Amino acid sequence: MEMNANYTSFVAVGDSFTEGMSDLLPDGSYRGWADLLAGRMAARTPGFRYANLAVRGKLIGQIVDEQVHVAAAMQADVITLVGGLNDTLRPKCDMGRVRGLLEEAVEKLAPSCRQLVLMRSPGRNGPVMERFRPRMEELFGYVDELAARHGALVVDLYGSEVLGDQRMWDVDRLHLTAEGHRRVAEAVWQTLGHAAEEDWRALLPPAVLPGWAVRRVGDLRFARQYLGPWVARRLTGRSSGDGRPAKRPELLPYEDPRS
Repeated sequence: MEMNANYTSFVAVGDSFTEGMSDLLPDGSYRGWADLLAGRMAARTPGFRYANLAVRGKLIGQIVDEQVHVAAAMQADVITLVGGLNDTLRPKCDMGRVRGLLEEAVEKLAPSCRQLVLMRSPGRNGPVMERFRPRMEELFGYVDELAARHGALVVDLYGSEVLGDQRMWDVDRLHLTAEGHRRVAEAVWQTLGHAAEEDWRALLPPAVLPGWAVRRVGDLRFARQYLGPWVARRLTGRSSGDGRPAKRPELLPYEDPRS
């Protein structure tokens, strides 16, 4: 394990969380924590290269089939792998299969890079997520086991109180806001051994809750626009990422999209 090293390249592997939804840029594309982290690393290292293979909606089997071998072949200094959570949110989930595929991914990626980084993903508070919490915690327990076995780092976002705050989540209640992604980037930055630039765990000011009627209208809008289509895709085996290419498929010098 090389802490605070001068890393020259970074490959991100995963699903919508790593693709950067819902950190929307003016041109309609998504930024997200991985882009923010790459920008920080590039500022320290001239010629820094970055690839982001993540595609929204991908299950761990698809990540293994479509991203892991590509990422391993890039021989990057840092690889982040976040996957399996979409599996746990399906109506039926074979956790034994999920564990086996995650192990396959880690065994392939760990020897191919200087530092593999895994995550315990953030969990939004609320009744929908409570149903799936036992599966999520089983997944994250196995992430810890694999990290210990293969010398990977683990960024523990799941235990963060502030990332459970509903104000850190977009209106779809499934993806982090720009502020949430910014804090995740800081958490990974610190886990890699760099000096803290802020306290990513700092709580938000106390919330002022809207009235009951406003909350009910919001709940109905969420159910119609997001929850219904999300459930329908899971029941039919479809994914929001079907046919969508990788966000940044080649390991190329990083350029800030805002510059």
